[in-house]
Amino acid sequence: MTLLLDTHVLLWWLGDDDRLTSTMRAAIADPGTAVAVSAASAWEMAIKAALGKLSVPDDLATELVHHGIDALPVTVEDGLTAGALPRHHDDPFDRMLIAQAMSRRLVLVTADRRFADYDVPTLT
Repeated sequence: MTLLLDTHVLLWWLGDDDRLTSTMRAAIADPGTAVAVSAASAWEMAIKAALGKLSVPDDLATELVHHGIDALPVTVEDGLTAGALPRHHDDPFDRMLIAQAMSRRLVLVTADRRFADYDVPTLT
Protein backbone atom coordinates (compact mmCIF):
# COMPACT_ATOMS: atom_id res chain seq x y z
CA MET A 1 0.00 0.00 0.00
CA THR A 2 1.17 3.50 -0.82
CA LEU A 3 -0.20 6.55 0.96
CA LEU A 4 -0.59 9.95 -0.68
CA LEU A 5 -0.62 12.70 1.92
CA ASP A 6 -2.98 15.64 1.52
CA THR A 7 -1.15 18.94 1.98
CA HIS A 8 -2.54 19.62 5.45
CA VAL A 9 -1.60 16.09 6.57
CA LEU A 10 1.98 16.65 5.40
CA LEU A 11 2.15 19.88 7.38
CA TRP A 12 0.66 18.16 10.43
CA TRP A 13 3.18 15.30 10.11
CA LEU A 14 6.18 17.62 9.78
CA GLY A 15 4.93 19.74 12.70
CA ASP A 16 3.88 16.80 14.90
CA ASP A 17 0.44 18.41 15.08
CA ASP A 18 -2.23 16.99 17.41
CA ARG A 19 -4.80 17.11 14.60
CA LEU A 20 -3.07 14.10 13.03
CA THR A 21 -5.24 11.14 14.06
CA SER A 22 -3.69 8.08 15.64
CA THR A 23 -4.72 6.10 12.55
CA MET A 24 -2.94 8.56 10.25
CA ARG A 25 0.11 8.69 12.49
CA ALA A 26 0.43 4.88 12.67
CA ALA A 27 0.00 4.41 8.91
CA ILE A 28 2.54 7.09 7.98
CA ALA A 29 5.07 5.78 10.51
CA ASP A 30 4.68 2.13 9.42
CA PRO A 31 8.01 1.12 7.82
CA GLY A 32 6.15 -1.30 5.55
CA THR A 33 4.07 1.46 3.99
CA ALA A 34 5.30 3.72 1.21
CA VAL A 35 4.40 7.39 1.65
CA ALA A 36 4.27 10.01 -1.10
CA VAL A 37 3.58 13.73 -1.47
CA SER A 38 2.49 15.29 -4.73
CA ALA A 39 4.42 18.07 -6.41
CA ALA A 40 1.01 19.79 -6.41
CA SER A 41 1.18 19.97 -2.61
CA ALA A 42 4.59 21.67 -2.76
CA TRP A 43 3.15 24.15 -5.24
CA GLU A 44 0.11 24.78 -3.02
CA MET A 45 2.36 25.32 0.00
CA ALA A 46 4.61 27.74 -1.92
CA ILE A 47 1.60 29.78 -3.06
CA LYS A 48 0.18 29.97 0.47
CA ALA A 49 3.62 30.86 1.87
CA ALA A 50 3.93 33.71 -0.66
CA LEU A 51 0.54 34.98 0.52
CA GLY A 52 1.70 34.83 4.15
CA LYS A 53 -0.79 32.09 5.06
CA LEU A 54 1.76 29.50 6.19
CA SER A 55 5.46 28.84 6.45
CA VAL A 56 7.20 26.11 4.49
CA PRO A 57 10.36 24.38 5.68
CA ASP A 58 13.39 26.03 4.04
CA ASP A 59 14.37 22.77 2.38
CA LEU A 60 11.16 20.82 1.98
CA ALA A 61 12.78 18.29 -0.37
CA THR A 62 15.38 17.42 2.29
CA GLU A 63 12.65 17.15 4.94
CA LEU A 64 10.74 14.71 2.74
CA VAL A 65 13.83 12.54 2.27
CA HIS A 66 14.55 12.69 6.01
CA HIS A 67 11.03 11.40 6.72
CA GLY A 68 11.17 8.75 4.00
CA ILE A 69 8.48 10.45 1.91
CA ASP A 70 8.65 10.13 -1.87
CA ALA A 71 7.96 13.05 -4.20
CA LEU A 72 5.22 12.32 -6.75
CA PRO A 73 5.47 14.31 -9.98
CA VAL A 74 2.45 15.71 -11.79
CA THR A 75 2.00 14.34 -15.32
CA VAL A 76 -0.05 15.43 -18.32
CA GLU A 77 -2.31 12.45 -17.66
CA ASP A 78 -2.82 13.65 -14.08
CA GLY A 79 -3.91 17.05 -15.37
CA LEU A 80 -6.38 15.54 -17.81
CA THR A 81 -7.80 13.20 -15.17
CA ALA A 82 -8.16 16.03 -12.64
CA GLY A 83 -9.93 18.18 -15.21
CA ALA A 84 -12.40 15.41 -16.04
CA LEU A 85 -13.41 14.70 -12.44
CA PRO A 86 -16.97 15.48 -11.32
CA ARG A 87 -17.17 18.91 -9.67
CA HIS A 88 -17.81 17.64 -6.14
CA HIS A 89 -14.69 19.48 -5.00
CA ASP A 90 -13.57 22.78 -6.52
CA ASP A 91 -10.08 23.02 -5.00
CA PRO A 92 -7.71 22.38 -7.94
CA PHE A 93 -4.94 21.04 -5.69
CA ASP A 94 -7.26 18.54 -4.04
CA ARG A 95 -8.65 17.51 -7.41
CA MET A 96 -5.08 16.82 -8.55
CA LEU A 97 -4.42 14.64 -5.50
CA ILE A 98 -7.65 12.74 -6.14
CA ALA A 99 -6.68 12.19 -9.79
CA GLN A 100 -3.20 10.98 -8.82
CA ALA A 101 -4.56 8.63 -6.18
CA MET A 102 -7.15 7.22 -8.57
CA SER A 103 -4.75 6.59 -11.45
CA ARG A 104 -1.99 5.12 -9.27
CA ARG A 105 -4.25 3.27 -6.82
CA LEU A 106 -2.94 5.21 -3.82
CA VAL A 107 -4.68 5.72 -0.48
CA LEU A 108 -5.29 9.41 0.22
CA VAL A 109 -4.58 10.47 3.79
CA THR A 110 -6.82 13.45 4.51
CA ALA A 111 -9.18 15.04 6.98
CA ASP A 112 -11.20 16.51 4.09
CA ARG A 113 -14.57 14.74 4.01
CA ARG A 114 -15.30 15.91 0.46
CA PHE A 115 -12.83 13.32 -0.84
CA ALA A 116 -15.41 10.63 0.00
CA ASP A 117 -17.50 11.88 -2.94
CA TYR A 118 -14.93 10.33 -5.28
CA ASP A 119 -14.08 6.71 -5.98
CA VAL A 120 -10.76 6.86 -4.17
CA PRO A 121 -9.71 5.11 -0.95
CA THR A 122 -9.02 7.43 1.97
CA LEU A 123 -7.54 7.13 5.42
CA THR A 124 -8.70 9.60 8.07
